Amino acid sequence: MTVKQLRAFLAVASALSFTQACERLHLSQPALSLAIKGLEESLGGRLLTRSTRSVRLTPEGESLVPLAKRLLAEWDNTEELMRQRFTLQMGRLGVAAMPSFAGNLLPPALMAFRQRYPRINVTVHDVINEQVIEMVRNGQVELGIAFEPEAVGSLTFTPLFSDRFVAVVPPHSLLAGHASLRWEMLLTHDFIALQRPSMVRRLLEQQLEAEGMALPGAFESHQLATVGRMVASGLGVSAVPSLCRGQMEELGARCLTLEAPVIQRDVGILTHGELSTAALALKEVIVETQGPAAGHLTGP
Repeated sequence: MTVKQLRAFLAVASALSFTQACERLHLSQPALSLAIKGLEESLGGRLLTRSTRSVRLTPEGESLVPLAKRLLAEWDNTEELMRQRFTLQMGRLGVAAMPSFAGNLLPPALMAFRQRYPRINVTVHDVINEQVIEMVRNGQVELGIAFEPEAVGSLTFTPLFSDRFVAVVPPHSLLAGHASLRWEMLLTHDFIALQRPSMVRRLLEQQLEAEGMALPGAFESHQLATVGRMVASGLGVSAVPSLCRGQMEELGARCLTLEAPVIQRDVGILTHGELSTAALALKEVIVETQGPAAGHLTGP
């Protein structure tokens, strides 16, 4: 039983005339007769009684009319919904982003996306880097924005920019008067670190260990915002990705260039498998909007 056959049957059942049904459907009489015959053969019995003067519905044909109308209505609705999804007139998608990106660079990208596709709803999961990777790998979201994983595996990583870590110091401390800081100077002060298993924490520990330095931990916090407030209040110093610079300064802390060693890591989009039309569109917008951001994130 096909959609074409059902449309042919309903046209004949409504007009009780093959001639009028042909005109309505823009079909030839042989094509219409063939469609009705195919439907009857697939269902196993006659739906119409046809004579030289009239066309009548059989009892089975009568019972099929409301069912066929409902089936075609559902088909048309489904067809329209899918067309709207493919043309980005409606839809929903999920994106996971590490907090440093979600709170700083993602909002402008979502604004640009919203202006282009106002009927696509986006759910943002603001989670730590490790959770971003897992959510993409498990299919909970189509897009993830995170630091490049140490092992990509079945994921695809599209780099956006390379993010350099900066020092975060209290605004009225002696350190705030420097144009830049060396790690060895920063680490002589109480250090406020992100809690494990933060990838930021692990990356800093690995890079500093390679240089013969250890990352002290006077205080720890799970949230970057809390780290910023603790530094601003004078509790200690910290180091964060430079894309958090605006957030740290809004909280009252001061950000400085950090050297010896320069620690940086690629930030990009993680995907797994084929993307929906909406996800492809959002990925394109994120790449467009983050292109100019690379300059100040990798700068001195």
